[in-house]
Amino acid sequence: MSYLKKLGLSLAISVSLLGASGLANAQGRRGRGEERRQENQAERDQRQQQRQQERQNREQERQATQQQQQTQQQQRWEQRRHDQQRDSQERQQRWEQQRQQQQRDSQERQQRWEQQRQQQQRQQQQNNRDWDRNRDGDRDRDRNRDRDNNWRQRNWQQEQQQRADRYRQDWQRRQNYLYQRQRLLEQQRRLNQLRYQQRYLEQLRRDQFRLQQWRYNDYGPSNYRYRRGGSYYETNRYGAEMLQRAINDGYSEGFYAGQADREDGYRFSPEEAYGYQDASYGYDSYYVDLGDYQYYFREGFRRGYEDGYYSRSRYGQYSNGSYSILGAILEQILGLQLLN
Repeated sequence: MSYLKKLGLSLAISVSLLGASGLANAQGRRGRGEERRQENQAERDQRQQQRQQERQNREQERQATQQQQQTQQQQRWEQRRHDQQRDSQERQQRWEQQRQQQQRDSQERQQRWEQQRQQQQRQQQQNNRDWDRNRDGDRDRDRNRDRDNNWRQRNWQQEQQQRADRYRQDWQRRQNYLYQRQRLLEQQRRLNQLRYQQRYLEQLRRDQFRLQQWRYNDYGPSNYRYRRGGSYYETNRYGAEMLQRAINDGYSEGFYAGQADREDGYRFSPEEAYGYQDASYGYDSYYVDLGDYQYYFREGFRRGYEDGYYSRSRYGQYSNGSYSILGAILEQILGLQLLN
């Protein structure tokens, strides 16, 4: 009995010790788990802070890069603006130099033309005096023949004088338009059309020299007729050649004028060209009226301008260094017929 009590007490003590040991072990495990949890939480917090710091660094780098790109872009834009301003100033200076040079050249040509005109006038006066002396010397020998010739010449000279008067009156009007046109082209900076107009003017001055030297020649009767506005008019052989040349020269000058407007980037407008307004290019004698000559010159000019502006050969062709209208088109415009 005593032994059993001792054995039971021993068992109770063992059980108590085992329970206390298990409790201690459980408490130890809970403590270690808490420590690991806190360590894991600290690691997570640290990683989160690192990621946040990396994001901030990347954002700062992005902003810095963007700011640098904006600065570089602003610098490039500013450089382009300076370059454009400099180019514009250089173009303006070059254009102004060209305009001044053209003005000087025009003044020099005008002076040379005036000197030549005066010289031609003096020569013409001398030729007239010589011709009068020769005419007086031959009058007795050829009296009968000269009577008919003088009658026809007087009639022709009267018509010639009327045409010369009309030409001089119209010349002043065309000169006024020329100066207005030149100022307008300079303002519009249409340099190609301005150069064309100056070249055209040089030819007009040469035509005037020939007109001042012109003397009557008998090219026979009016054995040609031409059509204008539904009516027919008569002229002699040289007059017929002048009208054909008017159409052909008109086409050539119109081609150059249309080409110049196209190169200047200007609109299609043949009637604005000085060559069309003047239309006396190549008029070097009074065998046909100036109005008739201008009419046919403009007929050729319109067709040449169209071909030159659109860079084609619908009405004419290029041959031997010059432009000329097609023969079929010339015949269609003039309707020239030889009378029996």
